[in-house]
Amino acid sequence: MSDLTYTPVGGTATGLRPPGFRHLHYRTPLGSGAELHKQAGEAVLTFRMHRAMGARVVASARAASPGVRLRVGAGPLMVPCEVVWSLESENKTGWGYGTLPGHQASGEEAFVVERDERDRVWFSVVAYSRPARLPMKLAGPFAVLAQETYARLLGRALKRICTVNA
Repeated sequence: MSDLTYTPVGGTATGLRPPGFRHLHYRTPLGSGAELHKQAGEAVLTFRMHRAMGARVVASARAASPGVRLRVGAGPLMVPCEVVWSLESENKTGWGYGTLPGHQASGEEAFVVERDERDRVWFSVVAYSRPARLPMKLAGPFAVLAQETYARLLGRALKRICTVNA
């Protein structure tokens, strides 16, 4: 039995936008080509992108796969999550986590690298969430801004990783 703090689970993989949650969709271009997709996808799957952004990540495995437990944070704040899906294919690589008890939010967030039909590579963050604990409830619009800023910072970190290793 899962101790995830929300339902439905897996909506970030299927595109489901459940009611009662705040929805986030952030997308930024990385460049083009299969090699870039492979490199960016590996950085996403191994949590390297998160670490490059400055987040601390403590995970039960080296790479994201369903059931992997992780704690992600900065400074003293570490929030518990569980990987609920992961995908690694020729044109799409990524994973999504669900929140566990103790997380400030309740919901799901996904990090995806995708190569389109024109060979362009994109990074996306897709999430649905709602406040779960008092600090996030009190933060109101600042919590929304923090989540959007986090997505942008991840995109910048991934671009740096891919540029440095190009």
